[in-house]
This record gives sequence, structure tokens and C-alpha cells, in this order.
Amino acid sequence: MKKLLILGAGAGGTMLATKMRKKLSEREWEITVIDRDLTHHYQPGWLFIPFGIDTPKGCEKPKKDFIPRGVNFVQDTITNVDPEAKVVTCEGGKYSYDWVVIATGCRIAPDEVEGLLDDWRGNIHDFYTPDGAAALLPKLKNFKKGRLVHHICETPIKCPVAPLEFIYLADWYFTKMGVRDNIEIELVTPLTGAFTKPVAAKILGELCVQKNIKVTPNFVVDSVDAGNKTIASVTGDEIDYDLLVTIPPNMGQQFLIDSDIADPMGFMDTDKGTLKSKKYPNMYVIGDTTNVPTSKAGSVAHYEADIIAENLMSDIDGSEHYHHFDGHSTCFIVTGYEKASLIDFSYDVEPLPGMFPFPGVGPCALLGESHINYWGKLMFKWVYYSLMLKGHELPFEPNMYLHGKDTSLMRKK
Repeated sequence: MKKLLILGAGAGGTMLATKMRKKLSEREWEITVIDRDLTHHYQPGWLFIPFGIDTPKGCEKPKKDFIPRGVNFVQDTITNVDPEAKVVTCEGGKYSYDWVVIATGCRIAPDEVEGLLDDWRGNIHDFYTPDGAAALLPKLKNFKKGRLVHHICETPIKCPVAPLEFIYLADWYFTKMGVRDNIEIELVTPLTGAFTKPVAAKILGELCVQKNIKVTPNFVVDSVDAGNKTIASVTGDEIDYDLLVTIPPNMGQQFLIDSDIADPMGFMDTDKGTLKSKKYPNMYVIGDTTNVPTSKAGSVAHYEADIIAENLMSDIDGSEHYHHFDGHSTCFIVTGYEKASLIDFSYDVEPLPGMFPFPGVGPCALLGESHINYWGKLMFKWVYYSLMLKGHELPFEPNMYLHGKDTSLMRKK
């Protein structure tokens, strides 16, 4: 019996386990998923918790609900991966493999910034964890006056559009509460603008101007002074705050660093096309654990799962006919007032205006606000749980990426 190990039962690991169980004979292949947690978190929902739109419980389901029949689910804490011996060590035992997929995501590391933890959950908050998002709810509700600073410590981060969504929602929320005129909102980022790509950065930055949100770019954090409520950059600039909502550094899992198979940030060196490990045979990497130059987002993991499933089968069959991932990412951007924008891009094609999923028809506008986009964002939770995690193809997917073509072309020419 041959063995496929999938480390992590988040979005990428779960979708890949479902696809591989359909492709591999149960008589010949044992598939095992290992994860330390029994709860599956719908991470895009965390953004809504501080504003009372969603709840922590509304973003949780048992992971076993999505593990397909014929796949072993092991709850255990991974401590080491030995790619030479093809063995994964956990607190409860060891697991050998013929092929392994690293799908362990990434985590926030606030301890990496001096002073960031000194007033943690006091006047310094995050929404990149369920507990952090829940703690921020009463803080925003009672914030009536002062400076709200939303700060990105460094990149890469999970869901690069989430910082923009947060400040847009904060503008809407405080307006609804009748206190917006008393509150300054500022986005402080190490990027050169509101977003990474020029066209999107211009359009999304102009939206910040319309909403009276200040954007401070090129700010590389050095430390936080919780006593004086200031953040300092490496060049000595300081920004004061009354409430700091931070996105701490994002890192891969510590056991990958300890196993000496990841970079110092815990990310795996991954071929951006095939999604195979560049260093270790019989290993693929999916989702936030990779270092490929695209978003760390659920949509990316979804597209990557198809590529890895095809390439694994090519390896197993010995054909060496590899498909190549184009870096495709599709992200809704909530802009407040029950509206949202949408971006669709890849390694080589930046987000541009147009219509999605049908060029010239839509109904969703790319880089344009609409109510349809907003309801699409809310409905995406159902799509995620009911279709994506269970291995179903989405109706608007052309599957062009399986032929090495660019899929981020669903825009009006």
C-alpha cells in the first residue's frame, strides 16, 4: 500500500485530499491528513466579526465534515518532517510516506515586532485570529473619538486586500454609529500605495480619498511604544494612535523551520509553476505555506489544488506531463455600505477594470463597487463550504489553467 500524506486540513489540504481520493484507488493508496485542530475556520469571515456582521461560531465547522470517505484524519501535532527518510514525526507517532503535501498555512507572529505585545488586546488589536476579531468587536463599539491606525507590519500577509476591507468597513461602521466625524482613520503600510499593482492601487487609493481615509505608504516598522501610543519606522518616523489595529508579521509553521526545510520565515521554496518543492523530491506545497509570488488567499489554494492533483497523478503515472499554475487569484473587496469590488489577476496580468465572470456581461464588476459584488462576497461562504471543500468545480471556472493558460482574463477587452 502506497501512502500520500497531507499535512494540514485547511482550505488547500482539504480540497486536495478530496480531489486525490477521487483519483487514487483505495486498494493501492492510503491517504492521511494530519492536523492539530479539529475545527475548520472560515478565515474570510474573521474580517466581519469586529463589525458585528459575522460571529466566531458562524466561521467554524468540524473539519471531519469535509474529510471525504476513504481518507484518514489524524489529530496530532507535527514536530518534524524528514524528507530524506520520508517520515513525518508527530507528538503521537511517526508516519511514513511516498508523497507528501505541505498545507500547513501561516500564522501571525506579533512577538517579531518590539513592543507590539506590550498592550495586546488593550489598545492594540488584530483581526487575523478568531479571538482577536472577537476582542476587537467591543473595542470598536466603544470607540467614539480619536485616531484609528490600521498597520501592516510587513509582507507577505494572508489576504492582501483585507487591510483595505477593514478600513472601508471602519468608515461605514463609524458613520452608521454617528461618530465618523470624530474619528481619523489611517492605513499605514510598507507598500508604495494602497495596493501592490499600479492600476488597482490607483483606483483603491482614490476610494480611500473619497472616504477621508489617509494612506501612509513606505512605512517599515521598527517598534511600537505602547506607553506613548506610537509606532516607529526603521527611518525614525513616528505615527501616533489611540487604537492600533495591526497585522503582525505572517510566518509559516515553526516545525518547518525546526526541520530545516523552510526559509527563516517558515515558507517553503516552491516552484511557482508546478508547485513542487524546489529542494525535496516527492513533496508538493499548497496555499499559504508556499513562497510563490501571488496572494495568500483561499482562492489561490483552490486553483492550486487542481494543479497539484494533476501533477501528482503525472508523477505517479510516470508521465512527467506537468501542468503549470499561472498565479491566478480572485478576491472580493468589501467597501462598505453593502458594496464590494472584485479583482482577478495572475503572475503576469494585473487587476484591471472589466466584468466577471463573463466579459462584457458580468454580472460582477472588476475594480468597480456594486451591491452584487457584496452579496457575492457574503454568498461565498456557502460556496466555500458546499462546493469548494467538497471538491466540486465552480460553474464559472473555465479550467484553462490546466493547460498552462492565464485564467485572469475574464474582463472586458
